[in-house]
Amino acid sequence: MTPFRCISTVVLLAGLAGCGGDNSFGDLDAYMNEMRLRPPGKIEPTPTFRSYPTFTYSAANLRSPFSRQVKFDVAGQKHGSRNVKPDPNRVKQYLEGFNIEQFEMVGTISNATGSFALLRGAGGVHRLKVGDYLGRNDGRIVAISGSQVDVVEIVPDGEGAWLERPRTIPLKEHS
Repeated sequence: MTPFRCISTVVLLAGLAGCGGDNSFGDLDAYMNEMRLRPPGKIEPTPTFRSYPTFTYSAANLRSPFSRQVKFDVAGQKHGSRNVKPDPNRVKQYLEGFNIEQFEMVGTISNATGSFALLRGAGGVHRLKVGDYLGRNDGRIVAISGSQVDVVEIVPDGEGAWLERPRTIPLKEHS
């Protein structure tokens, strides 16, 4: 037998001798036996929590402190007229159920009966003429040109009267 083999065999036997034999968990077994002999204790009940009154955030409708303050010119503010008001007996058209901001002009068509604007919105492209209504504020088309559609809306002025507010829907290029 070579000296290297002899030394490796001795080291291996010494290592195996250290792995077995006596129970090295004696102190753990003694502690567990002591715990088993103790009488069972009581479990403390869970603490009761006091309920706090709910907080209602009441500043949701106020101006954000991070936005610029808007100054109102009360003297220069337009006042509505009692003569201008929406017609409650008029039958509403289909496009009056949608916000006017969602419409965009995509073109015009002209034929013998007149000129028509093509507006995209409300799930499709719609052909409208002067006098048709769209938008939720009684918006009536008053003029159609190759570059825009002019609409006049009737909106409340906040003081019980009504204002006519002009709006323009510009032609959307490259649509």
